[in-house]
Amino acid sequence: MENNSVHRTSVEYRRKKSAKEMRNQFLTFILMIFFTVISFVSVAYNDLFPSNFVAPFILLLAGIQVIFQLYYFMHASHKGHEMPMFFMYSGVFAAFLTILAFLTIVWW
Repeated sequence: MENNSVHRTSVEYRRKKSAKEMRNQFLTFILMIFFTVISFVSVAYNDLFPSNFVAPFILLLAGIQVIFQLYYFMHASHKGHEMPMFFMYSGVFAAFLTILAFLTIVWW
């Protein structure tokens, strides 16, 4: 009797956790579609937005979308993904340093 109760509780817990995760993924998907539409609008209505604003704005929205995809669609926020995330962050840091070095060399 007690084993059946524990199993039922476990199933209910997994069901609630899965529903919450699915809700987060759906909300993230809607936000990414919204960011994409905003990017297209900022390019389409170039008379409303200055041209030196559009490129950094699109890059910012793209960076936000990368973070959303890593954490929600690739499940990087789950336990057990610390080492792959460490390597990804290390790669981003190395790319940042490389770009910074090249920009420094070009400007000086």
